[in-house]
Amino acid sequence: MAGSTHTVTNQAPPLTGYDVFTADRALTEAVERHLAPRLRTEALAELSGLGRGCGSLQTQEWGARANDNPPVLRTHDRYGHRVDEVDFHPAWHRLLGKGVSAGLTDAWSRPGGHVRRAAGFLMWTQVDAGNCCPLSMTHAAVPALRTDPDLAAEWEPRLTSRVYDRELRPAHLKAGALFGMGMTEKQGGSDVRANTTSARPLAEDGTYELTGHKWFCSAPMSDGFLVLARAPGGLTCFLVPRVLADGTRNVFLIQRLKDKLGNRSNASAEVEFAGTWARRVGEEGRGVPTIIDMVAATRLDCVLGSAGLMRQAVTQAVHHCAYREAFGGKLVDKPLMRNVLADLALESEAATTPALRLAAAYDAAQAGDEGERALLRLVVPAAKYWVTKRCAPVAVEAAECLGGNGYVEESGLPRLVRESPLNSIWEGAGNVQALDVLRALGREPQALDAYLTEVGRARGADHRLDGAIRGLLTELADLEAAEGRARRLVERLALVFQGALLVRYAPPEVADAFCASRLGGDGGAAFGTLPPTLDLASVVERARPVA
Repeated sequence: MAGSTHTVTNQAPPLTGYDVFTADRALTEAVERHLAPRLRTEALAELSGLGRGCGSLQTQEWGARANDNPPVLRTHDRYGHRVDEVDFHPAWHRLLGKGVSAGLTDAWSRPGGHVRRAAGFLMWTQVDAGNCCPLSMTHAAVPALRTDPDLAAEWEPRLTSRVYDRELRPAHLKAGALFGMGMTEKQGGSDVRANTTSARPLAEDGTYELTGHKWFCSAPMSDGFLVLARAPGGLTCFLVPRVLADGTRNVFLIQRLKDKLGNRSNASAEVEFAGTWARRVGEEGRGVPTIIDMVAATRLDCVLGSAGLMRQAVTQAVHHCAYREAFGGKLVDKPLMRNVLADLALESEAATTPALRLAAAYDAAQAGDEGERALLRLVVPAAKYWVTKRCAPVAVEAAECLGGNGYVEESGLPRLVRESPLNSIWEGAGNVQALDVLRALGREPQALDAYLTEVGRARGADHRLDGAIRGLLTELADLEAAEGRARRLVERLALVFQGALLVRYAPPEVADAFCASRLGGDGGAAFGTLPPTLDLASVVERARPVA
């Protein structure tokens, strides 16, 4: 209509209908690098199929609907009976079903399973991070259960199943099951040795009655939970089924759901145990060593989740700037905006590359490689510390790239911003990770040996990386009274690890920019302060999603 004031111009088209996997060059190259040739064809096809699903309009709308309609707690039915159920929007169930069928709880039973699952998890986080919580917990419960062969034989086929069964009924009647976890209590937080939940032995060997509370219980709608409680022999790990074998509900009192900053689609609860039936996992008094493998696996998922959030934030920013025009040209071609986008792209690739390297280490460790197992002991908490810390500033800067549009809910960027701090808090916040790294350095010399062997493979390729390695060795030589500077030390460990991998595997322009700005001191504190002499246009183009 002539004179209309509502013609839409100079807006980026929706970023839908694309393959999230093949559009992410850092991710596809990492998968190809870490999978044996005989596995690549099938894995790439499988991941591309999941990538197309992640990039579809329907799946994106499911993610938005699940986030916009948080779960609701029903403590009682209409007759006054206690039921303690959590109701979710249908979009949540569709997403969770897709995640299970895509194998995001099944990494332990197939060759290259951890690399394949890691790539899928990184992509699925970009759809909705909330439903990734039960997927992560279910996946991570397997190594803890394997401390008890009978429990593993019973539960592992259900947890690695690709069938999503949402009904609450005895686990032996289900084709697939989900797991949650409950460690944190009001008085203890990360100090789980301060837990007060008690476990009283019952007549049947290995069974107990729990009494106490959990301040945070992840995914309370799950079929089973791994929890810590204090038995006569000390802090012990237990399996708490939601429904008992005879079909009656276990005593699992959900007192309330947490009203969280982000992760809105997922339920996090406070729960009470009052005569709750539980099965011991591992030996009495060995609760932390029993559950620690689960914690390590979920910590890697925190790295993957943050890498996924960063990738989605950078994708949206680059896509917007590739279409948006201002001051006589495309934003992506403006030198200052190009600098910002390139800096964000560097951070994203520097998160993805080590995350997949650690997933490959899980595959190798499962096959018996003790060097890779030692590498995981040190680098998982270091990467969890650093990569998750970088997520929030990346999300905020990416939102700013969209200007006012990035501050509007419809853009999806505010959801990423709210989600971005969570992985840094989950499974032990920053100080917990830093102290864990110090413990590994002090007690497990093979972990440092494995780390130095890995980064040493890149020595001589870049003088700034070589200088950073020398500086790190100087810091490592003096671990006396290191707690006060633990964060700085862990940051350097993570940056050197990232730099070594990028120098070996990334295109020269990416490695050059990372080493200059993160290791060589040529970048500023804010994004967009890279040396302008670098090939920033190529860095940005590499990060651009192709619809």
